[in-house]
Amino acid sequence: MNLTRFLKQARDGTAAIDRTGRGPGQATWFIYQFFGVHMLIFGLTGFLIAYMSDAPDLVFLYMHGGIAIFVYIVFYLVIFGRDAVSWMLLNAALGIVGIYAQIGWILERFGKRIVDYPWQVHVVPFLYYVLYTFLLRQFLIDVTRSRGNPQRRSLVDAAYVVVSVVVYGVLLLRGRAGG
Repeated sequence: MNLTRFLKQARDGTAAIDRTGRGPGQATWFIYQFFGVHMLIFGLTGFLIAYMSDAPDLVFLYMHGGIAIFVYIVFYLVIFGRDAVSWMLLNAALGIVGIYAQIGWILERFGKRIVDYPWQVHVVPFLYYVLYTFLLRQFLIDVTRSRGNPQRRSLVDAAYVVVSVVVYGVLLLRGRAGG
């Protein structure tokens, strides 16, 4: 399937690798596999570029990560729709604490601290985190078959927020306790 036809089908809500029509906004499993791996690679390289000892200039980091992040957002709008992307913004608001906690935890594994870097360095890794958690939520909605079931979707959304807050809280508390 070529990309142009796939994007048209995604906009129409009929995109599916197995050629069966699916409801509006329902991505195929291919999307999760492709974007999950692709974003993991770009996100990891963005993380390494941002936090390496002899990091390149911020312009390079912003060009490397900024272009990819812009493209991901465009694809997300086309594939998942505006409503889903607005949830991504909620993830971002919720995620500020989580991002800080999780990136801090990851950096500690390398003997570094998040406070040792200026805020500008954190922009690209933080944005990748937002994009990846968005993809995770979309995956959970599809794997629980909640997209077309408002009651189940409410439960999945609530569970997602509660689990996120608990994980972020534990990471923050462990980080402050030196653990």
